[in-house]
Amino acid sequence: MPLFLPILAAIVAILLATYLLPRTVVVTRTAYVAAKPADILARAASTDGFQTFNPYCTTDPDLKITPFGPASGVDAGFRFEGKEGKGTQTITAVTDTSVTYLIDLGAMGKPVQVIAAKPSKEGSEVTWSVTSDMGMNPIFRVFGLFMDRMLGKTYELGLKNLKAVS
Repeated sequence: MPLFLPILAAIVAILLATYLLPRTVVVTRTAYVAAKPADILARAASTDGFQTFNPYCTTDPDLKITPFGPASGVDAGFRFEGKEGKGTQTITAVTDTSVTYLIDLGAMGKPVQVIAAKPSKEGSEVTWSVTSDMGMNPIFRVFGLFMDRMLGKTYELGLKNLKAVS
């Protein structure tokens, strides 16, 4: 039996195994903020307000932000370009409990991000989450295993920034 057949079989098995990994990945972080939920959501629903706690502005002082659409509410958004990538973030829904954004990263996907706030003793319990569809790409599926570790710290920084400005 030629040596390449077992190697080929191992490669095929590994590729097939990646399809057992989750297609959808969710990263969530929660913090308590000393502000009313309505005030937090108004800030989150505003392009300028979002920049006051945007964690990427903290980690990349040269991040380019170009607003588009209305100043706040549905269809408000911004283009971004920096050391961690480029794309757009657009508000797709605003309710009395959350703001939902579509992030377009081009070939890297279109994750959906939600900032939710509800009353708590401290003011508000704020939950920041993102849901990403890893699709059928085996490399993206493996990458999904590391999303919580990578994005979790970013959202923790964003929540820390939100506490500081609220």
